[in-house]
Amino acid sequence: MTTTQAKHTIQATTETDTTSEISKVAVTAFSIAAGLIGMWAVACLIAGISNSGSPVSLFSSLFKAIFG
Repeated sequence: MTTTQAKHTIQATTETDTTSEISKVAVTAFSIAAGLIGMWAVACLIAGISNSGSPVSLFSSLFKAIFG
């Protein structure tokens, strides 16, 4: 009985698309910026409510400022 051994060579290559990597970084950066701006807006709203006394007072002052 004769036994034979088969030798297989596998070569794998990966290519990274530069455009998609730049897009991922840009989306991440814009998402972080949007999150920070949103947190700043909430902080400003909370500060306005605390300075005016109540949410009702804040919105009535806002309507007075807009409509006179």
